[in-house]
Amino acid sequence: MTRVEVITGPERRRRWTDEEKRAIVEASFAPGAVVAEVARRADIRSGQIYRWRRELGAVVDGFAQVLLAPPELAVEAAVVAEPVSEFDFGGRARVRIPASFPAELAAAVVKALSRR
Repeated sequence: MTRVEVITGPERRRRWTDEEKRAIVEASFAPGAVVAEVARRADIRSGQIYRWRRELGAVVDGFAQVLLAPPELAVEAAVVAEPVSEFDFGGRARVRIPASFPAELAAAVVKALSRR
């Protein structure tokens, strides 16, 4: 079913409550969600969702804090007793992921770094 919203008066912009913004931002963080699709469903541009994320200080659950070290320190500190997978992102970043690391989280980290 198609929905039409008529805006009358001098104001031509839609007003969003904080609850509506949070709901849309949360939907954009859902596993497998695509921001463009969430924006299309809400009838807004995807850039608006990214702006609301910044304004609301939205944080994705499930991601661990990352500490970046200079390459020479990272090599010295890399004494690992279990197998690891190492990923080099064109010299911009190198990540070592131990075998005990959850596969879904490892995939998310690799996906996020490959976008940069």
